[in-house]
Amino acid sequence: MAEKKESKVILEREYVVPLRGEWLKVPQYRRAARAIKALKKFIAKHMKVDERDSDKVKLDMYLNEELWYHGIRRPLAKVKVKCRKMDDGNVIVELAEVPEYVKFKMNKDKKIASASRLTKTGEKVVEKPKEEESKEDKEKEVEKGESVREQGIMQAEKQAKEIKHEVSDNKQIKKPMKRMALQK
Repeated sequence: MAEKKESKVILEREYVVPLRGEWLKVPQYRRAARAIKALKKFIAKHMKVDERDSDKVKLDMYLNEELWYHGIRRPLAKVKVKCRKMDDGNVIVELAEVPEYVKFKMNKDKKIASASRLTKTGEKVVEKPKEEESKEDKEKEVEKGESVREQGIMQAEKQAKEIKHEVSDNKQIKKPMKRMALQK
């Protein structure tokens, strides 16, 4: 993978962006999309993006989800955002005041990302070398071994019962056959 250079923040501002005026101009089934376009247009204008190119305005995933939260027909009327203009010309837009349920989702996503050992850029995280195992780890391994042993014993008991039932079933099958042989 190509290495990405870290961009420096040139400008950082907060805005309350009015969206209702724009999305009221279109049919209901296009309102959320128009709200996003209006947000990008507003940010491109106020953050002085070159040629007001809205493609250089990047919305945060959680901001996008917040705009679409009530569906396509009822987007937010206004939203408070934090904008950061980078030295490469791109503008990153995030929620300024993050609601509790969005914070919960952010934390959940971070845990999932750390569990999968991937960063946001998709690079694998290098694991630290193992140091000496602590006593707790050794105790856990011992307990795990004991539980595995117990499960093996339980499984052997089940197999013994199954064999016992098979033997009794075989005896029942053989008895009628003997009777038939005696009758002939």
